[in-house]
Amino acid sequence: MSDTQTDRRYLQSALALAQRATIETSPNPRVGCVLVKAGQVIGEGWTQPVGQAHAEVQALHDAAARGHDTEGATAYVTLEPCSHYGRTPPCANALVQARVARVVAAIGDANPQVAGNGIRILQEAGIQTECDLYPDIAQAAREMNLGFFQRMESGRPWVRIKIAASLDGKTALPNGQSQWITGLEARRDGHHWRARADAILTGIGTVLADDPQLNVRDVETPRQPLKIVLDSQLQIPVNARLFDSGRSLIVCAVDHQEKRKLLEAKGVEVLCMPDISGQIDLQKLLQELGRRQINEMHVEAGATLDGALLRAGLADELLLYLAPRLLGMGAGLVSIPELTHVDQATQLVFHSVTPLGADMRILARFI
Repeated sequence: MSDTQTDRRYLQSALALAQRATIETSPNPRVGCVLVKAGQVIGEGWTQPVGQAHAEVQALHDAAARGHDTEGATAYVTLEPCSHYGRTPPCANALVQARVARVVAAIGDANPQVAGNGIRILQEAGIQTECDLYPDIAQAAREMNLGFFQRMESGRPWVRIKIAASLDGKTALPNGQSQWITGLEARRDGHHWRARADAILTGIGTVLADDPQLNVRDVETPRQPLKIVLDSQLQIPVNARLFDSGRSLIVCAVDHQEKRKLLEAKGVEVLCMPDISGQIDLQKLLQELGRRQINEMHVEAGATLDGALLRAGLADELLLYLAPRLLGMGAGLVSIPELTHVDQATQLVFHSVTPLGADMRILARFI
């Protein structure tokens, strides 16, 4: 096996390890690490829950537990080792202290506190380094951490809009009934996407119509995402079901002090963020969520809010579940202004199409 094939093989193994960290690492990136010495894997690790060991340190601990000396080993890692003191010490320093001979990173870190500094620390210690060698693997590593890269590069989370619809593009009947358009497999899959997100966003219309719990069910998870409701006039009932568990943030445009006090007495945070037109300032909100280290935001709302995010240029991805049934009249997918020419249509690119039971999951990116 050539050196290139060997490197690719172990980087792919590191990516598989990083996949295990999908739900519990945020706001840290999902990272995997494989330690190899004399053609043998001597240690493996992936990012642990926030405040605990990162992938490289976990792999070093694993190697020690197996009785292996890491001196002269090669570390294959899916992201450039961190170089700054956060909740844990720098991973680059740990690799130096472990006396590894070589570090191969799938992609550089977009965090300005790292961004090449991790590689520099390793090189200054005499460790051979390679980074971004293989575009496809680098893209896979970035894909695993879309929200982290987005937040580091633009200051806001990755926004994923989830919609369940019939084959003719209807999300509810004219009377508002929508449970259930899709089958059990699709609904359970939707909870996997909720679980990986840091926040779930909806609008007051959805809360008043459906009184959703807005939490992760049917999927084992060590944490629940932050629940965010956009409620311009602070209409939300204080006994809404979403307040029964977890953390909630209500974002309004008009601050009603008495209602705010009632909500805050229940442990709910209220954030008043109007724009010049008296509506909620979506751009400012997304920047605030980025400041709060929200990497991925999962949107489950109606056509109006989905359309507002789209028109503001804040929607990154559409997670669409299509059921093989026709509903005829009813609510549409997204509320957008009437077009006069086909060329004005919002463009997306299909990222993946996956059958789920009788339904189909389409992941499409806005371009």
